Amino acid sequence: MLEAVKVALDPTPRQERLLESHAGAARFAYNAGLAHVKDMLERQEKPEWSYYALRRWWNANKDALAVSMETGKPWWPENSKESYNSGLESLADALKNFSKSRKGQRKGRRMGFPRFKSKDKAVPGFAYTTGSFGLIDCDPYALRLPKIGRVHCMENVSKRVDGAKVLRMSVSRHAGRWMASLTVERKDGPMPTPLKGGSVGIDLGVKQLATLSDGTIIRNPRALDSNLRRLRREQKNLSRKRKGSNRRREARTRVARLHARVADLRRDLLDKTTTMLARTYADISIEDLNVAGMVRNHRLARSVEDAAFAEFRRQLEYKTARTGARLHVIDRWYPSSKTCSNCGTVKAKLSLSERVYHCEECGLVIDRDLNAAINIQVAGSAPETLNARGGSGRRADASRRATRHPVKREPSGGVSRVRLGAGLGNEAMQMTSL
Repeated sequence: MLEAVKVALDPTPRQERLLESHAGAARFAYNAGLAHVKDMLERQEKPEWSYYALRRWWNANKDALAVSMETGKPWWPENSKESYNSGLESLADALKNFSKSRKGQRKGRRMGFPRFKSKDKAVPGFAYTTGSFGLIDCDPYALRLPKIGRVHCMENVSKRVDGAKVLRMSVSRHAGRWMASLTVERKDGPMPTPLKGGSVGIDLGVKQLATLSDGTIIRNPRALDSNLRRLRREQKNLSRKRKGSNRRREARTRVARLHARVADLRRDLLDKTTTMLARTYADISIEDLNVAGMVRNHRLARSVEDAAFAEFRRQLEYKTARTGARLHVIDRWYPSSKTCSNCGTVKAKLSLSERVYHCEECGLVIDRDLNAAINIQVAGSAPETLNARGGSGRRADASRRATRHPVKREPSGGVSRVRLGAGLGNEAMQMTSL
């Protein structure tokens, strides 16, 4: 099992200059390799842009490329060879993604041809894959970086790695702070035993980040909105600085630190919430939200992205696999907000402004989000014979039968996808005690 361990570095001023030099070397190799590929394309030659082809080209031409303008001698030996290799590896990955995207073999948005990296805009960083890097024996608060030396860390690295094998170490600078990300390999342990906790349904929202079916409410920190006023002030201050000046560089650092604070606030709550859920409940049910479609609404786009629904689900998926909990993903077409959690009646329309659900059939008055969370819990607790293997989701009750048939089978592993139609009958609603 591969795992990422990210720690903050505390380099000395000399080590910080060396880190910047290594990051600049990686950027230099990337730009030099890209210029070589463009030159081959202009000469209508068959481009060789694989990682190993770029490394062979670099080793044959590095003495002529990395020459000091003052002494006339090559300066590339001043940095670790791994910094140049990481720059060429990034270029090879970018070219491969461009080629696959052009052929239709890559999912996601269309990838363009790589562009040169600028010193001002590119994120400084490099990586180690070979050599004597990583942990230091009898020194848990330090890492060994070739050509740089022992670099102090802000926390106990040995405790977080816990005897795992370090395969790769990526070093980068974000908002003025140098970080090291270790890719470690752990032995596959025994399968986790299922938890003894109960089931829960989760309704994600903008007003409250999550409403659980047991009545628990997890507040939305609104990390971006709470710092938006400061961000606007600092960005306006940045726009007034002359390009290339030291004051502009300081203003950019202040803006970057504010953005880092927003990301840290958001990540902190998501980590704590998903960890609590994965360790407390045995069955967790969430909706398959169409986040890409939700952000097309320009009135809600910023709030939806600030809530980070996709990151919430991503963390739940791998954390439930670790603890043995089962994650059920309810079909996005299931009307959890429009369905009455008491009698199963489905409303034809329900506007976003209605925060309290009123059932006209049974007279139930309940919070809109809590009602949806209860319905999601019941849908996740429904028997797998409904449609877990791709069968029909229709119920016997013709008035509330589904209008869509599931087309995907249940994925393997701890995540099950439950596809339901327009509503559930009363007998399904009574399966879980509320």
